[in-house]
Amino acid sequence: MAAPLKVALKRGEMVCRGAVFSLGKPAEKTRGTMLCESEARSTLADPVPMAYLSVDAQGSSEVSLDDITINSSAGTVEVCSMKPADDPKTERSQMNKTGLASSSRPASNVWTTQQDGEVKLRMDEEGMGSEAPKTVHEVFQEAVSKYSDYYALASKKNGQWVKLTYKMYYDKCWKAAKSFLKLGLERFHGVCILGFNSPEWFIADIGAIFAGGLAVGIYTTNSPEACHYVAENCSANILVVENHTQLQKILEIEHKLPHMKAIIQYGEELKEKRPNLYSWREFLDLGEDIPDSQLREIIESQKPNQCCTLIYTSGTTGQPKGVMLSHDNLTWTSIAAGRSLMLLEATEKQELVVSYLPLSHVAAQMIDIWLPVTFGGQVFFAQPDALKGTLVDTLREVRPTAFLGVPRVWEKIEEKMKSVGAKSSTLRRKVASWAKGVGLQTNLKWMNGHSEVPMNFRLARQLVYKKVRKAIGLDRCTKCFTGAAPISRETLEFFLSLNIPVFELYGMSESSGPHTVSIPQAFRLTSCGKEMAGCRTLIHKPDADGIGEICFAGRHIFMGYLNMEEKTKEAIDKDGWLHSGDLGKCDKDGFIYITGRIKELIITAGGENVPPVPIEDAVKEACPIISNAMLVGDKAKFLAMLLTLKCIINTESGEPGDDLTAEAIEYCQKLGSKATKVSEIISSKDKAVYAAIQAAVSEVNKRAVSNAQKIQKWVVLEKDFSVGGGELGPTMKLKRPVVAQKYKDLIDEFYADANTPTTTENALRQ
Repeated sequence: MAAPLKVALKRGEMVCRGAVFSLGKPAEKTRGTMLCESEARSTLADPVPMAYLSVDAQGSSEVSLDDITINSSAGTVEVCSMKPADDPKTERSQMNKTGLASSSRPASNVWTTQQDGEVKLRMDEEGMGSEAPKTVHEVFQEAVSKYSDYYALASKKNGQWVKLTYKMYYDKCWKAAKSFLKLGLERFHGVCILGFNSPEWFIADIGAIFAGGLAVGIYTTNSPEACHYVAENCSANILVVENHTQLQKILEIEHKLPHMKAIIQYGEELKEKRPNLYSWREFLDLGEDIPDSQLREIIESQKPNQCCTLIYTSGTTGQPKGVMLSHDNLTWTSIAAGRSLMLLEATEKQELVVSYLPLSHVAAQMIDIWLPVTFGGQVFFAQPDALKGTLVDTLREVRPTAFLGVPRVWEKIEEKMKSVGAKSSTLRRKVASWAKGVGLQTNLKWMNGHSEVPMNFRLARQLVYKKVRKAIGLDRCTKCFTGAAPISRETLEFFLSLNIPVFELYGMSESSGPHTVSIPQAFRLTSCGKEMAGCRTLIHKPDADGIGEICFAGRHIFMGYLNMEEKTKEAIDKDGWLHSGDLGKCDKDGFIYITGRIKELIITAGGENVPPVPIEDAVKEACPIISNAMLVGDKAKFLAMLLTLKCIINTESGEPGDDLTAEAIEYCQKLGSKATKVSEIISSKDKAVYAAIQAAVSEVNKRAVSNAQKIQKWVVLEKDFSVGGGELGPTMKLKRPVVAQKYKDLIDEFYADANTPTTTENALRQ
C-alpha cells in the first residue's frame, strides 16, 4: 500500500479529493454532511483518490468512515488504510446517505441523463430548502412510526370498503419488493404499471422503489406501440397490468422487450396460464424465501440524489421524454407542498382524498401517493368509470377534505349542476341566482383582503351553499384544487359564487408536480398562486409588460430526461434554471399568472399533453391534397383540426390562389372527383375528397397513443396559409396564435355543442 498521506488540518476543515475546505461551524456539523463549495486552502501533493475525509468535530483520535480509517493527532490527519475505489462496499458508505456525494466522486452536476446517475442536490443554507434529504423508504418508515394504525388505503370490494393501515401498507410494499427481487428486478431498471388506480398500483410503485428499481406509470389509453416505447426506454424488467385487456397490449410487444422478465396482473383473475405471468396473489408470495437482509442491503444503498421514478411526458415533437425524479424530488416536494397547502398531519386530523386521476401523471402521484404518506392521509379509490359519471357518487360517500380536479372535471360538475338547476322551480332558481351573486361578491372581497361576513352571505350559506356542497360530496372539503391544464375564469367564478373557491396549482412533471400554490389566505382569480417555500421563480427576458418565460429553481427540479442529453440541456440552463416553456408574469404581491406558451404543446381540458406536429404531419402524409394542418384543442374537451388544400401560389405576391396544384388535381381525378379549384371542393363538400380526408384522419387516429390524441372533428379552410396572410413566419413556420385568432369563430363552432359526441364521422358543417 502507498505510504500514508498526511496534511495539517484545523478542526472544522476537511480533505476533499486532495483539497482542504473549511466547514464553518464544526460543532454543528455531523460527520459526512458537508458541502464542498468553499475555496480550497491548500492541496495535498498526492490527492486522495476517495470521497471525503474530515477531522472529527470532537477531535477524537480515530474516526472510522466505513471504508477509510483516519488517525488524528494534534490536528494532523493520516490516511491509514483505503479499500480500492471500485470496491462495491464503497457504495454503502455512511457518507452517501446524505446524497451529497458519491463514494468514489462527488456529484458535481445538478442534472444527469443516466438512470443510475446521481445529481448534486440544490440545498439551501436555511429554510425549507435546507431540510435533511431523505429516501422514499426513510419517509415511509417515519409514516409507519407515526401513523401505524391509521387507515392508509381504502378500496371497494363487493360494495364494502376494504382498508389497509399504514403498517399493513408498508408490509405489502416490503413483500412486493422482495417478490420483484425474486423475479430478477435489476438496480435502476423499470417496473411499468399499466392500469387504473388501486392499492396494487401503489404497492407495485413503492415496492419497485424499495427493491432499487424505477417505478414507471403508463397511461391506460396507450396503444401497444406507445407501451413498447416506454417499457423499452426504461429497460423494464417487470410489467404490472390491471386486466386481460391491458395484458393483451403487452403480449403483443413482449418479443420486442429484451429486458422483460415477468408480467403481473392484479385487477382480475388470469384467463390464461403463461410462463412468467403471475396473478397478484402469486406474485406477493414469490419473495418469501428472499431474506429481509437482502432487501435491507439494497434499501441502505439508496441515496436521495438517485432516480426512483420516471414520468413520461410528451414533448412538442418526437417521442415522450422520461422525466427522472429522485428520492429527494419526491420526498422534499411532498413535505414542501404539504406545508404550503397547510395539510394536517393525521395525528391532528386525517386528510381524506379520492384517487381517480391517471397515476402516470405527476399530479396524481403527488396528491394520491406521496402527500398522504408524508402526512398520514387516507386514500379512497374511485371506480374505474369515475370520469364517466361515478366520481360524484364516490365523493358523496367519502366526503374528502382535499380534492384535485383537472379543469374538465370541474367543468363536468358545473354542467351537471346547471342542468339540475334548470329543472328547478322558478322560486328555487331565483333563490339560487341571488345566493350566487352574494357568494361571488363576498368571496371576491375576501380575496382582496376584506374579512367581514355579511348577513345575507350567512343566510345564503344556510339556504344554498351547504346544500350544494353536500350534493357533490364536498361539504367538508376545505381544499379544492385545479391543475394540470388551464381553467377558464367563468368556471372559477361559477364555483366561487357557490362559496367553493377552487385554488389553482401550477407546475410540471419536471418540477415534481407543484411549483406555485394557491390557498384560502392567498389567492387571486386566474392566478396560479405563489411559489412554494424553498422554490424560486425567474421571469426570463421579460417584455415591457413584465411577461417572459417562467423558470423554476429548487429541490423539486427533476434530474434530467432519461438518455436525452440535448433535451435536458434545453430544459435546464447553465445556471440550473428549469425553463417551463410557459409565458407569464409576477405581480407586486408575488402572484404568478400564466399568459401563454412558448412551446407548441396542446394541453386538453383533461390535462393530456398532446404534441401537435407529429399528428399534423401524419395527416398531411396520409392525404396528399392537404397543404397545411393545424391541430386545435387547447383547454378543450377534444382535438380538432384546421386543414388547407394545395393550391397555386402567386409567385410575385405570395398570395395563395383558388386553383388547385397539378398534383392536387391528379389526386382528385384518382378519387373520381372533377374538381380543379379549392372553392369547388368546399362549396359542394366534394364527397370523394371529403371521404379521402376522413379516411386519412381515421388512419392517423388508429395510430394515436391514446383517445385524447385522436382528431374528433375537422374543417377545410377556403384559403391556404401564407406569410402575407400572417399564418406563416418568414421561414414558413406556422404561427399558431395568429391562426387561432384568425379562425376563432370556426374553432368555437367545433365546441359549440357540449353534448356533441366525440366521433370522427363528419367534417364540421359550414
